[in-house]
Amino acid sequence: MKGAEERFTMQALINTIAGMDPTPNDRTDAQRIFHGRGGLHPGCEHLALDFYPPVFVLTSFQPLADDALAAVQSALAERWQQLMPGQQLNWVYQCRTEGPAETRLMSGAVPEPHEVIERGARYRVHVLKGQNHGLFLDMAAGRQWVGTHVASKTDQRVLNLFAYTCAFSVVALRAGARHVLNVDMSHGAIGIGQQNHQLNGLTTGASFLPHDIFSTWGKITRASPYDLIIVDPPSYQKGSFVATKDYARLMRRLPELLMPGGYALLCLNAPELGVEFLQTQMQEIAPSMRFVERIANPAVFADVSEDRSLKVLLYQASMEVS
Repeated sequence: MKGAEERFTMQALINTIAGMDPTPNDRTDAQRIFHGRGGLHPGCEHLALDFYPPVFVLTSFQPLADDALAAVQSALAERWQQLMPGQQLNWVYQCRTEGPAETRLMSGAVPEPHEVIERGARYRVHVLKGQNHGLFLDMAAGRQWVGTHVASKTDQRVLNLFAYTCAFSVVALRAGARHVLNVDMSHGAIGIGQQNHQLNGLTTGASFLPHDIFSTWGKITRASPYDLIIVDPPSYQKGSFVATKDYARLMRRLPELLMPGGYALLCLNAPELGVEFLQTQMQEIAPSMRFVERIANPAVFADVSEDRSLKVLLYQASMEVS
């Protein structure tokens, strides 16, 4: 699809850009601007536009022609001058097809280091390399729930599995958690997570295990029981985690790791696996855990199918001591 026809299919994106928030600046929260992946904008299913202040990031899951990119450039430039007269427009284009992603700086510059804000917390991001930029914007409501929950309790001990850059840990500690154990096999991600704690003045209360979770159960168990366990794995990562066979191994451990009445937040971002995948397995593997609610995704991530969108399910352990 090329030329005028491609520009026509992108009209929903162009319209969204034209109506962007009236005060975007470097104090604005990092956020998704346009979510074509949700299927609510026919012809734009391959497109997403994010704002990691002061940089816009356009992601496409199919190649875009030069004139389509020029149309996005024109729309962004026009709206940016309306919102922030005289300020430089910064935006990045990333094409994700088969093989490594292609990432291009289309206009302006990207700060180095690049730090963004979400609900008062600061995070280090990297929009010019890799497909994961350091902060998953679709998990904003999950992080908000953790902050609210921990703030309502005292002396919470939290286990953060598949911690990535430890955003959940930052939120929990800012809300008053006593301790958070962060576990992720990526040394690089854990390193950025430690930087995120420093950015927020969090010098105590967190520990970091850059290990494969399935070979670290001894250390994880010795630090138990936990008041809250966050499980946010990749849906598929060759050699590390495959949701269809490995999620059950995590579920089996939850009752023994949690305090009586403790909570588990189970996350899954796999369009092909619906809510029933998690609920059925939990009922079979950890029947003592009670389903509480599904945390709603941010409104901008609306999807034609709730089963296809990000799943964030809350469970509570039995109040009885086993």
